[in-house]
Amino acid sequence: MKTEGFMKFTTWATITAAAAICLLLAACGVSENATHEASMLDKDRKNAPEFALRDVNGATVRLSDYRGKVVLLNFWATWCDPCRVEIPWFIEFEQKNKDRGFAVIGISMDEQGWKVVRPFLAQMKVNYRNVVGTDMLAQLYGGVESLPTTFLIDREGRVASGHLGLVSKSVYQNEIQELLSAPPGKSGIPSLPGVQPVTAGSN
Repeated sequence: MKTEGFMKFTTWATITAAAAICLLLAACGVSENATHEASMLDKDRKNAPEFALRDVNGATVRLSDYRGKVVLLNFWATWCDPCRVEIPWFIEFEQKNKDRGFAVIGISMDEQGWKVVRPFLAQMKVNYRNVVGTDMLAQLYGGVESLPTTFLIDREGRVASGHLGLVSKSVYQNEIQELLSAPPGKSGIPSLPGVQPVTAGSN
């Protein structure tokens, strides 16, 4: 099912109704600030769920290996038009900020897996690591009901903000800079209530 580049995976009750409304409005393009403003409501961050998945070269990508870095974690798919808009931004962010302790990790939700993802990454000249995700991983990150869905993770491995749908490049730039500039152990961007990922093993 494809509608304007978004795809419903399944319904999980891990996102609160209020936060879901804010995010859906942003996904529909009502306001580029909707998710950013919502992210300022709650200063309590939770650890981003760990995963270990193989990249295009067969090497294992573990989120815990990126502890100490600011991570942009992007759930996407090759058929998703808004994802195609964002990917060049993420390529630029990776190039400009990698020496400052920043990394992008892409998680493709393509059902056909590497068969379609591998040539797409080559065509787009993607310079950051990508893995093929699973429904289980999506569930750990709050369900990932639409694509793109993107999380900013701070240096302590905690989710600092989340965006459902396409937001402006400047929103990402501002959040990345805030997190990169924040002293160790200090908050940059407060977290978004309701999209906090559940930890593996929680019910």
